[in-house]
Amino acid sequence: MRKSMWRCLCLLLAAVLLQPTGVSAQGTKKVTGIVADESGMPLIGATVQVVGTTVGTATDLNGAYRLDVPATAAQLIVSYVGYVSQTLDITSEVLNITLRTDAQSLEEVVVIGYGVQKKNDLTGSVASVSSKDFNEGLISSPEQLINGKVSGVQILSGGGSPTSGSTIRIRGGASLNASNDPLIVLDGVPLETGGMSGIDANFLSLINPGDIESMTVLKDASSTAIYGSRASNGVIMITTKKGSGSDRLKINFSTTLSLQQRTRTAEMLSYGDFVNTARSIGAGDLLGDARTDWNDAIYRTAFGTDNNLSVAGRFTPNFPFRVSVGYYNQDGIVLTDNATRYTGNVTLSPSFFDNYLKFNISAKGAINRNRYAPASSAIYNATVADPTQPIRSGSDAFGGYTEVVTDGVPNPNALVNPVGLLNQTDYHDNVKRFIGNLDMDYRMHFLPDLKLHMTVGYDYATGKSSNYVPAEAASNYRTGGLHTPVGPNRNVNRLFTAYLNYNKEIASIRSTIDATFGYDYQYWKATTAAGDSYNAAGESLNSAWKAGDQRHVLLSYYGRLNYAYDSRYLLTATVRRDASSRFAKDQRWGTFPSVALAWRLSQESFLRRSKTVSDLKLRVSYGVTGQQDGIGNYGYLPVYYPSSGTNSQYITGGYGNYGSYLQPGAYVSDLTWETTRSWNAGLDFGFFNNRLSGSVDYYTRQTSDLLATVPTAAGTNFTRTITTNVGNVDSKGVEVNLNAIPVDTKDWTWNLSANLTWQRVEITNLSLVEGAEVAPTLVGAEIDAKQVQAFAVGQTPYAFYVYKQVYDENGRPLEGVYADLNGDGQINIDDRYFYHSPSPDLMLGFSTSLRWKRLTLSTSLRASLGNYAYNATAANNGALETMKYAVSQLYNLSTSYLDTGFKTRQIYSDYYVENASFLKMDNLILGYDFGRLFHDTVGLNLSFMVQNVFTITNYTGVDPEISGGIDQSFYPRPRIFSLSVGLTF
Repeated sequence: MRKSMWRCLCLLLAAVLLQPTGVSAQGTKKVTGIVADESGMPLIGATVQVVGTTVGTATDLNGAYRLDVPATAAQLIVSYVGYVSQTLDITSEVLNITLRTDAQSLEEVVVIGYGVQKKNDLTGSVASVSSKDFNEGLISSPEQLINGKVSGVQILSGGGSPTSGSTIRIRGGASLNASNDPLIVLDGVPLETGGMSGIDANFLSLINPGDIESMTVLKDASSTAIYGSRASNGVIMITTKKGSGSDRLKINFSTTLSLQQRTRTAEMLSYGDFVNTARSIGAGDLLGDARTDWNDAIYRTAFGTDNNLSVAGRFTPNFPFRVSVGYYNQDGIVLTDNATRYTGNVTLSPSFFDNYLKFNISAKGAINRNRYAPASSAIYNATVADPTQPIRSGSDAFGGYTEVVTDGVPNPNALVNPVGLLNQTDYHDNVKRFIGNLDMDYRMHFLPDLKLHMTVGYDYATGKSSNYVPAEAASNYRTGGLHTPVGPNRNVNRLFTAYLNYNKEIASIRSTIDATFGYDYQYWKATTAAGDSYNAAGESLNSAWKAGDQRHVLLSYYGRLNYAYDSRYLLTATVRRDASSRFAKDQRWGTFPSVALAWRLSQESFLRRSKTVSDLKLRVSYGVTGQQDGIGNYGYLPVYYPSSGTNSQYITGGYGNYGSYLQPGAYVSDLTWETTRSWNAGLDFGFFNNRLSGSVDYYTRQTSDLLATVPTAAGTNFTRTITTNVGNVDSKGVEVNLNAIPVDTKDWTWNLSANLTWQRVEITNLSLVEGAEVAPTLVGAEIDAKQVQAFAVGQTPYAFYVYKQVYDENGRPLEGVYADLNGDGQINIDDRYFYHSPSPDLMLGFSTSLRWKRLTLSTSLRASLGNYAYNATAANNGALETMKYAVSQLYNLSTSYLDTGFKTRQIYSDYYVENASFLKMDNLILGYDFGRLFHDTVGLNLSFMVQNVFTITNYTGVDPEISGGIDQSFYPRPRIFSLSVGLTF
């Protein structure tokens, strides 16, 4: 049966390939050229058509077109959504066209997996954001460009440090212990975004945001299934800027200068309340004579700059190029924190044989030199530090910083001076990354509708880091300082892709067929160098680690068919076969199919001439995607590891001398793919010539064979927990996007865009035996060695698992009094219950831009409703007992103590789980375009920006927007004031 099916497919393909083209080779003439906008940038997907006929084509990624026209043809009409159509006489074989911008601007073509597609022909849930719609201001990492711009996409920065990365979730993620990060594809090269082991935390920061042309988010299975085993959590496709098709050399220079200030910090007892409380517990003798604001001591006003220079043009009519360099330097608001990045990018796009053969050669280089402040420890120490103690001691001991001393050495149980901790820690890295790719696109001379595309990609990164603490520093005084060199570590990512694409419009049957068949080979290797930690004198601290070498390979075959009948009825069918070296031979291959249908009602006779409805399309899709990231490379193999620690070693040659033996690691021989099945139904609409447009999507997802870490049955494996295929997670959601242009005149333009996301994620099974009861599994960050989040059936992942607090008649919480929820007369773990989660019920985004002549005012806002956060600072430091953690030192208390009066910590109380809903204004921008100056030689624009303008929330902690939901020692997101200057030559 399988052979018969393949024979039918081959016969069908042959029939399609042999269809007549509608224009015979005799009596035709060839016309080629480039379609560009007024600035010289190529227009992708512009329509070039012979007037009075159905003969036409669309421009490619370089804005180029090639058309065989009837010998009698006299004129071409060129059109592009958002630009004024142009009709011109066919006077030569090469016709380059410049289109003038129209009042409205809609993207007609978007980049999808292994190709591009007209927006009107999309059958899946795809959102594309171009550079003109990116978030502005000081942007340290690419994902920040689209924060709040796309429904269903949540981007949470790790904090206010310029070196911190972001947590990206598309439709909430689909996994528990495996990765929930989307696949990032840069110019066709899928990237590993986990960073470099022990060195760089934010690998995306090595990509210069200034080089990015557009970012496309693939959300449903129809659009993501072409990436198969890595697409369960969505795909973000990044397309960088290419060379100009204009004869005129185009030079752009932009610089942004910024000033950052801290916003909110944890609320602690005032100086007076602290002193009175200390005396009330008989600790007045520990009070000092100073009046220190420790937050003022560790935070600063931070300065930064971001500079980009690019040159675009063409060496010859068929050889566009673009070269760019960038320099970014940003201090953090915490002392000693800094991120510095140098980037370079070269793109060459030559074409040959009348555009039959095209190349795109891209080389991107980056150097990151960061200095990491021990911010988490310093922020905590400054938050709870005794405000009556001075920063400096007046002596040379410990670098001159005030420290708590016992018997002449720093007390190991006391807080280290946070200012000394920052200034005496030199932790920095140096990471170099090269991403290169060579794209070849050959349109067959014997059959121009068939093209061969090949991509060779190479992503190489190497990095070193060093952490140095001098011998006199209190933090490492007992070891005589610290020196931990790491590296060089290396990551290698190699890609080879080849696919055939057949794109044919068959006028006789009013059909368009776009078929793609391809092959991928991708290889990853991550090596870590052996190393050790030393004291300042160079003596080993006996913490050596061995070298590591992790590799895996993905081999894939894939196919996609796009079929359109009469521009009304659309079909997309995709299938991908992946083989991953992370699984055993019998489990290695996975099949990931999808199908999608769309009906363009606006092309039906009853709506085609409507002056109200510009676009109306119904979509429905179903698909299967996989997951194999975040589980390691050898989970299916029985591997033996050298033992470590005295409990796993034996004594050799007397007490204190230990030898290692090999001990078995845990493994699951039949470990296999995590699989997600998704349904999506959507509606795209546009009214009044698309002055009002948008989309609505409803989706459901069911993830099975969940890659989760669960307890093992006694005697069945070599560890207490194991990562295996167990359980199910279901999710569903609604996404709404709206775009409007209420006003569009010569002097005034007003644009509005808004998006809304409602989503639910629920664990439906966590047992190897479906239906069996499983106790909640504690997960997430620890607070005083306790966990307050858990996985459990029927709950949202990372839901808070706490006791129900009981209050007195005045609404004050009763210490240690919790509700007996199971009614057994005692309070124990069986009385803990699930109380909300960090996941929001609703996410909203809103952007608007108002232009008056050359002056533009714009802003972006985001809201999150129904998300909760655990205020760990209040829980950890909101009880009287915490004032004397150490015998000879006082700790400040959270102001929550004034509300509760707790004497001992109540870590598991739901009192500390707070509603963290918020409304944020992300930016406010005022810009002015001076136009062309100095005899039309220079274009100038200026803009003033404020980022993180305000936050409205009832949450009492530092920031309601917390990745993971646990708020402790959070690095505050700063308010940023920026001035940007742009010059065009």
